[in-house]
Parts: sequence; structure tokens; C-alpha cells
Amino acid sequence: MKTFFVLAAAAATLMLALPGESLAQRAMRGGYGGRYDPQTVETVSGEVISVDKVVYGRREYYGVHLLLRTDKGEMPVHLGPSWFVDRQTVKIRPHDVIEVTGSRVIYDGKPALIAAEVKKGEESLRLRTVEGLPLWRGSRAR
Repeated sequence: MKTFFVLAAAAATLMLALPGESLAQRAMRGGYGGRYDPQTVETVSGEVISVDKVVYGRREYYGVHLLLRTDKGEMPVHLGPSWFVDRQTVKIRPHDVIEVTGSRVIYDGKPALIAAEVKKGEESLRLRTVEGLPLWRGSRAR
């Protein structure tokens, strides 16, 4: 019986220790599988068509995505987790004219921009460092 409890405890410990990639691990790598690349940083501007919260995985985790109308067409823009973006003073809404600086990536087979900074008039929403590390990294309050 004692062996059973030891094995059960070991199995429970293993399941807790190996749950797959956590959100914190993803955030530490820059999210999106570490796809933020400082070598592909560009700045685009345009009008916000939509602001959406997108569910990631099976967890109650939402990312904030924008669809931006630029002079070269529509560009999906990924800002960051809703719990972080929603707490910022700069609010991005449809019809806002903004300038986004970020890394161009391929996401779900389509071009997208992972935002590092969004400028709306004189206001600035900072999301990542120059290296692409998320500013929400290490934040515990969600």
C-alpha cells in the first residue's frame, strides 16, 4: 500500500511538472513560438478596422488582435494578452488612426505584425522591448 502512495505521489508530481508549455514560458520566449524577430521590425500606419480578443488554447487566455487598413492592404496586428493590454491607459478602438512598430511574421499561414509599440496621436502604448521581450513578462496579476 505504501508503494502505491509513493507511485501516486510521483505520478502527480510529474503531471504538475510537465503540463506542456505554460503561458509564462511562452511569454518569456516572446510568445508566438519565439517568432518576434528584431531583424524584421517595420512601422506601418493606418486605420483600425476591428479590435478582437482571440482565445489561445484551452485556457481562459485572450490575446488582443487588431485588423489595420494600411495603404498596402489589411494587416493583422497582435498586441498581447488582454489582461495586460486592457490595463494600459492608451485604448485602441475601431476607426482610430495609429502607427504600429513591430516584427513582421507569418501567423497561421498569413503575414501579421507582432506589435512592440502603438502610437495613437501623442500617446504611445509600449508592449515589447527593442529585443522583442514582452513588457508583461514576469507580471503575476492577471
